[in-house]
Amino acid sequence: MSDAGRPVPVLRAAVQLLRRHWRAAYLTSLAATLVNTVPDVLRQVLVWDDPRVSAAVAVDVLGFATALVAQLWVTGALAELPSTGRPAPAGALPRGTGLAWRAVRTAPGTVLAGVVCGGAVSAVLTIPASVAALGLQRVLGPLDAPGVGAFTVATVSDLVASAVTLPFLALVLVLVATGGRLGAHPAGQ
Repeated sequence: MSDAGRPVPVLRAAVQLLRRHWRAAYLTSLAATLVNTVPDVLRQVLVWDDPRVSAAVAVDVLGFATALVAQLWVTGALAELPSTGRPAPAGALPRGTGLAWRAVRTAPGTVLAGVVCGGAVSAVLTIPASVAALGLQRVLGPLDAPGVGAFTVATVSDLVASAVTLPFLALVLVLVATGGRLGAHPAGQ
């Protein structure tokens, strides 16, 4: 079995790549996160005063879809990071989609381990701040017209969690899709 099919070596390699190329990885992720924040905030504002659970579910489905697009774009943009040390944003979405598809088909358990680890970090970064700002009921159920300050705190915590976790899963997907080959490690960064 190649390293791509073994979660621990792949997760470790992804963390090592993040440490080695942190600036390029996190700046790329921040760019995607900031672009994704626009539809993320708009989807919440559209149902601001709507107490229905169906509205909350619709908002969550839309949020998942926009987050998935951001993840695929970051994956494609960081596809060459292991070998060149630089992001490649041109054509990133189709490239990231192909890599993600290949990774899921090649080693679904390793991809799941990356999702779980990234999700755990995201939860630690966002849930306490969101619950403190909005209250548990609003985090779990309909948003139901929160105060602007509380909404801002929750939004910023989501932004931070996304910017921190997107490159980790992207590199897990890249490593799995490429068979765990790290390529040449350029100097710098």
